[in-house]
Amino acid sequence: MRKSLCLFVFVVLAAAMMFGQASRTWVSGVGDDANPCSRTAPCKTFAGAISKTAPGGEIDALDPGGFGALTITKAITIDGGGGQVASVLVAGTNGIVVQAGPSDVVILRNLRINGIGSGFNGIRFLSGKALGVENCVIFGFTTNGIDLSVGAAAQVWIQGTTIANVGGHGVSAISSSGTLSVSIDRSHTQQNSGFGVLAGANSKVVVTNTTATGNSFGFVAQPASASAEMDIQNSTASNNGNTGIFAGGGAGTATIRVAGNSLFANGVAGFVVSSNGSILSYNNNFNSSGGAPSGAASPGPQ
Repeated sequence: MRKSLCLFVFVVLAAAMMFGQASRTWVSGVGDDANPCSRTAPCKTFAGAISKTAPGGEIDALDPGGFGALTITKAITIDGGGGQVASVLVAGTNGIVVQAGPSDVVILRNLRINGIGSGFNGIRFLSGKALGVENCVIFGFTTNGIDLSVGAAAQVWIQGTTIANVGGHGVSAISSSGTLSVSIDRSHTQQNSGFGVLAGANSKVVVTNTTATGNSFGFVAQPASASAEMDIQNSTASNNGNTGIFAGGGAGTATIRVAGNSLFANGVAGFVVSSNGSILSYNNNFNSSGGAPSGAASPGPQ
């Protein structure tokens, strides 16, 4: 009888907690985390709102504000709204960490994520079914702008996003097990100390309509183990300190396919192939930086 009563109480409490979660919650620069996070009584931070948001729900920003660092463990959409500064401002920690379940999809949209020179990673994706990063600006971190470091198969899309002035790579894609599929479109990686985009172990990265400028290297496939693939189309690598597009140099096999790209003013070469690497060209790229894939002449169409 006592066990049945305890179970009944647990079920009632769990139902009450779920009932208290809204499918849409709100944050405001003048909100309060003691509020219910409704539109008329918004919360102050993303962390305050997420506990009051149902799985699969959405947190929206009502007005400009700094909404704090966040760890995400469930499916959710966070939208900073268009035309305003919805920011995550952090020092000495990660901006947003996604450590969700195997069926969870997380979408981050219209956010400005600032590491103010001492934050670690802007966005760190450790687990989940999929991550979407849309129309975000990420800068000022000591490690990577977007650090994709999963242990199982996952999908990531990055659209309309700028990553600048980080101490490591703009985007780093690595999986210890299972294929990490990444799509990057209409985005920019610039002035990063490492690579603009890195395809590491067990990753397949597709890059379209994207620029890599002012980094040490532009687009790189260099797996420490297993293999990595990168397809680059209609994109630009320019003014990178060393190489625009680089394949190989790691213990794993690296393959890059290129079509319709432009490479300008890279410090050492436009294309470089190193050990265990290959670059396959559709012979419609323009390279004025020296170094050519598949034995093509440089500069000119390649």
